[in-house]
Amino acid sequence: MAQPNGSSKIRVTILGSGTSTGVPMIHCSCAVCTSTDPKDNRLRASIWIETEGKSLLVDASPDFRQQALRARIARIDAILFTHPHFDHIGGVDELRSYNFIQKEVIPAYGHDWTVRDLTARVPYIFGKGMTGEGGGAAQIELHQFSLDQEFFVAAGVKIIPMPLDHGSRKVAGFRVGDIAYLTDCNHIPPESFKRLEGLDVLILDCLRFSKHETHLSLEASLEYSTKIGAKRTIFTHLSHDFGFNSVSRTLPKNHELAYDQLIVTI
Repeated sequence: MAQPNGSSKIRVTILGSGTSTGVPMIHCSCAVCTSTDPKDNRLRASIWIETEGKSLLVDASPDFRQQALRARIARIDAILFTHPHFDHIGGVDELRSYNFIQKEVIPAYGHDWTVRDLTARVPYIFGKGMTGEGGGAAQIELHQFSLDQEFFVAAGVKIIPMPLDHGSRKVAGFRVGDIAYLTDCNHIPPESFKRLEGLDVLILDCLRFSKHETHLSLEASLEYSTKIGAKRTIFTHLSHDFGFNSVSRTLPKNHELAYDQLIVTI
C-alpha cells in the first residue's frame, strides 16, 4: 500500500499556466498574444494532481470547465485552494458536474483568508444553510487548514502547506511528495525553505520580467529556484511577456516555462 509520505507515483498536469488575464490578453496585439504557437496560449493557473489513486485539484480557475474537458478529469476527490483571488476560485460553480457524477459532497481546503472570503463571496455554495434554488449549486464542504501544519486529504494523501507572501497577504503553497507548487507570491519566507528541501520538481510563480508588488519576476524566480535547489524547476503564472520558444532558449539548465497540458510525473 502506498504510504502518505509521497513515496508513490505522482502525476501533475498543468491545467493553466497563465496569469489573471490569460494569454492572449483581450485585444492585445503583441507578438505573444498573436502567436500561433499553442504553448503561448495560457489559461488561468491551476494544476491537477494524481497520486495514490486519488485526484486532487489545486485551485478552480475561471477556465476550469475548459480545462477539465481538455484534460479529461473524470473525478475530483479533494480541492486545495491557494488563496481566494478570482482567477483561482472563479470556476467553483463548475464543480457541481462532479457532484452529479460522483453523487457526493467534495471536500475543499483553504487557510483562514480563503475560508473567510469564500464564505462571504459565494454564500450559495459555502454559506451555512444556504443552497442554490433548484439544487444546482456545487456541493463543496470547506475545511480550514493552518499554514504551519501538514494535513491529509482523500483518505491519506499528505499535504505540506507553506506560507508565501502575496503582497501584504499570506497565500498557501503546497508540497505533495517531492513536487511543490508555489504560485502567486513575491516572497518566500524563511520558514518555508525547510519544507522545500529535497524536491524533484518545483513549480514556481514567475509573472513577468520587471518587478511586481505581488508576484515574482524572472530574476527573482531564478534566485529562489537556485536557493531551493530542486532537480527541475518550472515557471508558471506567466504573462504575455514570455514567448515560450524565445524565452526557453535563455533559461539555465533544468529550468523551463510551464505550458498548458504539460504533464510532470515522478
